[in-house]
Amino acid sequence: MSDSCDILISGGGIAGLTAAAAFGTAGFDVICVDPTPPITERDVDGSDLRSTAFLQPAQTLLEHCGLWDRLAADAAPLQIMRIVDAGGDVPEPRVVRDFNASDVSDKPFGWNLPNWLLRREMVARLADLPNVDFRPGTGTVNLFTRINEARVGLSEGSRIHCKLVIAADGRNSPMREAAGIATRTTRYGQKALAFAVTHPIPHDNVSTEIHRSGGPFTLVPLPDWQGQPSSAIVWMERGPRAVELLNLEPEAFEAAMTERSCGLFGPLKLASRRTIWPIISQSAERLSGERVALMAEAAHVVPPIGAQGLNMSLGDLRCLLELAQARPEGLGDAAMLDAYHKARHSEIELRVKGIDLLNRASMIEARPLRDARAIGLNALYSLPPVRKTLMQMGLGMR
Repeated sequence: MSDSCDILISGGGIAGLTAAAAFGTAGFDVICVDPTPPITERDVDGSDLRSTAFLQPAQTLLEHCGLWDRLAADAAPLQIMRIVDAGGDVPEPRVVRDFNASDVSDKPFGWNLPNWLLRREMVARLADLPNVDFRPGTGTVNLFTRINEARVGLSEGSRIHCKLVIAADGRNSPMREAAGIATRTTRYGQKALAFAVTHPIPHDNVSTEIHRSGGPFTLVPLPDWQGQPSSAIVWMERGPRAVELLNLEPEAFEAAMTERSCGLFGPLKLASRRTIWPIISQSAERLSGERVALMAEAAHVVPPIGAQGLNMSLGDLRCLLELAQARPEGLGDAAMLDAYHKARHSEIELRVKGIDLLNRASMIEARPLRDARAIGLNALYSLPPVRKTLMQMGLGMR
């Protein structure tokens, strides 16, 4: 049994679902598959309790593909990015610096949304697009390419003929492996705990990143939960410590996270399960092969710092979409995919290296180096042109 389409998207995570909505809205015939059906409820086993901050360019893309109207009511704006250095003898702020979006734009830096809710609304949007066929519970198992088309075997036994395969199937991408594209991986010995909390002191639309050692402790605004101010937390620590924290009783864990937050929001209370994720950096040596384009974590993985991960992924998507719409007759051909690699690869490499350096700085244990980190943060903030440039780079402004 075989089907045909313009584009097969391998991967139904947030990046893959967004790609299906974007190409479907643009008029291409799309099949999107993922071996794991998306979990679209908050408090069930397997739910992704992380959140995603969509920066300004991402919001524009979501508007164009019919997603933003579904998401806006649940999105918490991020007006200020606050960096706190708490690397002294005791866990309390010693340097606090704010990066305000109003210095570079009339909009917030971005908007934060829970991942489970994103999946729910994206799946609903795909159901409204007659030219998009979303097949949860089905994966890709093999790939055969020729100059004019790709053939992809699916786990339920069928085969898809298409012009372009988009691999949005994660850091262990089966389509990237089938295309023979190698990766470079850096392991930090870190894990990240992800969960939601409530707190008595409002976040005031400020995303707060607290540096001490082991990795950043980041609170990202969420809409109120059960009448209380709420934030999503990503707490990065060295692996053994992260596992120890994961296994603490809730009361002990709440005490530990309140101390790690320097008490900036008052006593923190768990408002979800705790989940744990490995931290790596990874980049593909090429972003394309014959009839195949890599995007999102199939192309690059970075530690969760500065809301860069998914926003890099949506930068991939914007580029692919622009190239496809500019030459629809050349969809998936060598000229299109070479242009994609050329447009994205250097920027991705630069961002992966930059985030690697930031993560290593955040992990520092030795007190003199933590002091040097605080001095560096002060120096960067005290130079307005540098501060403004950093904010523009973080947003991906051209």
